[in-house]
Amino acid sequence: MKCMVPLLALLVATLSPASAEDMPLDAAPGATLRELLDWVDARNPDLAAMRFEVEAAKARVQPAGAFADPMFRIELQGIDKDDPSLDPSRVGATKYTLSQGFPFWGKRDLRRDVARAEVDAADGRQRATRVEIHSAVKTVFTNYFFARKAHALTAQVLDLMRDLERIAQTRYGNGLAPQQDVIKARTEQTALQTELLSLDATRMQAHARLNALLDRPALAPLAEPLELRPPPPLLNADDLDQRIRAGNPQLLIQAAQVAAARHGEALTAKDRYPDLSLGIAPMQRGSRLDAWELMLEINLPLQLSARRNRESEAFMMRSAADQRARALASRTAGELQVALATFEAARKQQNLLASELVPQAETTLNSALASYQTGKVDFATLLDAQRGIRRARLDLLKAQVELEMRRTEIENLVGEEL
Repeated sequence: MKCMVPLLALLVATLSPASAEDMPLDAAPGATLRELLDWVDARNPDLAAMRFEVEAAKARVQPAGAFADPMFRIELQGIDKDDPSLDPSRVGATKYTLSQGFPFWGKRDLRRDVARAEVDAADGRQRATRVEIHSAVKTVFTNYFFARKAHALTAQVLDLMRDLERIAQTRYGNGLAPQQDVIKARTEQTALQTELLSLDATRMQAHARLNALLDRPALAPLAEPLELRPPPPLLNADDLDQRIRAGNPQLLIQAAQVAAARHGEALTAKDRYPDLSLGIAPMQRGSRLDAWELMLEINLPLQLSARRNRESEAFMMRSAADQRARALASRTAGELQVALATFEAARKQQNLLASELVPQAETTLNSALASYQTGKVDFATLLDAQRGIRRARLDLLKAQVELEMRRTEIENLVGEEL
């Protein structure tokens, strides 16, 4: 019976969460979430593609407001049908026309404004892609962390059950306990081994998904996850609302689309006024230039029905963009309140488990061990106490995971880390 005392110390050691300092760092990525996020920022091909798209949108701004290329035209007149020639000196006359189109005042600036709005939209899509990929990394890393830590905790409990089986066998051999105690200990070990297999499968799935997000082979090694991020300080709804308005990728995309629609509407209204083209045309006869022509050309916006329909279309598109922006802002504000409520509930649950349930479960198990040593409780009571401490530890781990998941939801809305 004296072996019960060191067993009690073993229980406290094995069921206590290991500190980060006790876990060796691996050369492979995966030890911390920050390391993984930096990795995907530097190597993820989807993010690289979005960066190229933003640069492509920027390159379209200057051409959008540039003048069209000038036109050059040659006209050969008076070609002799009996002795045709394309030599300007051997025809009746040759006219060289150089013309340049000039859009109505303000159109070039509006076209540049539309292109700049498209740059903002592309930048918003890049940010949205980054937030989406970061969210996936955070979720998979959290699941990977849970699977590894739950596996370690279950393996520790399995070792404890093997020790309890040996004690039960000793008590059974001395006639102090029934054989049923040994059978129960073995049955519990089988259940724990089954759960270890399930956690192994979960860990392998998370491992492969994490490597896919990192653009690495599915079986490439990952470091042991050290810990989840510490919870952020108390969150202020008004502060988060302002941050969302300034940084939510979807709101930024919608704002850019509204700006593009407004500039497009103004540009369509400019079609009421004509564009013009200026040209100069020297005339060649023989081998010399003997005359000059000047040209002024304007388009006549006389297709009123078509123009009014285009203006109506631009107005409707701008109105639709405005309404989508309003709807998105309202929906995002509602999602923020829901996310904050679930986050605070998860924080309170974690604190309650850490400060109340886990210590109570430890006390219950310690008491059951001492009582089993003196024969005051049966093995079933000890087994229930062991299950209780394991369940409490797992519940605390799940609460930590839930808090991290809810934090990720808020960061998705804010567009940056808290």
